Amino acid sequence: MERQPIFSSGGAHYGIANPGYVPAAEGAAAMFAPPVAASQGPSAPPASMFDNMPGYEGTVVGGEGGFLPPPMPAYPVPQPHPGPEQPHWNIPSISEDTARDAFVLYASSKCCYSSSPAKDGVITAMEAFNTYRYRLETFTESRSTEWRHEPYNGQPVDAYSQQPPGPWDIPAQTPTFFVDGKQNIKVPYTSSVKPCHSCVGIGRKPCKHCAGAGNKVCWVCNGSGYRHGSDQCHHCNGRGRENCNFCHGQGSSQCEECKGKQQLLVYINLTVKWTNNSDAYVVEQSSGLKVENLSKVSGKELFRDTQYMVYPVMGFPDPAVMQASQRFVTDHQGKYCKTSRILQQRQTIELIPVTKVTYTWKGNSHLYFVYGNEFKVNADNYPATCCCTIM
Repeated sequence: MERQPIFSSGGAHYGIANPGYVPAAEGAAAMFAPPVAASQGPSAPPASMFDNMPGYEGTVVGGEGGFLPPPMPAYPVPQPHPGPEQPHWNIPSISEDTARDAFVLYASSKCCYSSSPAKDGVITAMEAFNTYRYRLETFTESRSTEWRHEPYNGQPVDAYSQQPPGPWDIPAQTPTFFVDGKQNIKVPYTSSVKPCHSCVGIGRKPCKHCAGAGNKVCWVCNGSGYRHGSDQCHHCNGRGRENCNFCHGQGSSQCEECKGKQQLLVYINLTVKWTNNSDAYVVEQSSGLKVENLSKVSGKELFRDTQYMVYPVMGFPDPAVMQASQRFVTDHQGKYCKTSRILQQRQTIELIPVTKVTYTWKGNSHLYFVYGNEFKVNADNYPATCCCTIM
């Protein structure tokens, strides 16, 4: 006889239609049918589960869709204007004591460095190589939609009660400028209730550990019912099978998709992202210190300009800064307007102090760099290091 799956109306038990299978009272011995592969239901919801919502026809299932381009502004956007004049400001060279203290602190932070060169070395020269860092930040808002679902617990159902608002018409929280953020919003008038696709509306699914049988082969006697010769297996009381620990012998477990509610609330989710897109340019300087070191320190801010859309820097003494500003402003406006809405831009210029220090120790000349407001030190060829081995 062909075996047919049995599904009880309450979803309490999944079994096999077999004359040899007799449910046993709790604690009583019985013959159990071997488990068979049970259907786990579809892993992804079918496309028919999602309605066709006006204005959201391209919304995808199971992941965020493409970013939605913002609509054209209904009013003229404010035009950028040139920023304030840059002050003539130079950072005075650091003192010899400051350079030495920074060097001693640097040496003490290295477990294999002797402090003698830093403390006893004689400083013979100090050269200032101040450099500029230009940074442009473009703060944007982007929006994308996707179909989502969650267990239905009596949430409001409003699909088709009226037309849903457009994705850029839905109000979101007021962002903090230049700080990344994210908000998820249920699109109004898109929520409906559907039977759970995973458990077919039953609320329970066959246990995947015992394939819905409620029991498994006894791991002690390997299903024979005996341990040694005619000694009955005490673990399964000679049955050869034991109740499944995962479903407690029921053969089924609560559906994880609907949490046993049998129904899902299906809706369109709007994801709003705020992103601070930043690019920086450091003017090359001839000190010998690698430019990448300067990304770890701050400088003295000379100039700050914040507008809806900034105008490239003009009249700055270093032409490299003006060229970088023109390039970044053009690049940002072309790049981010396609998929997002620009909310604010900010450009700054910092003057980063870099001091090249030459010193002698034990008759040899050496050098190190002190840079940034933090007085960070770089000394690639420190003259007194040792190799430590940890046993």
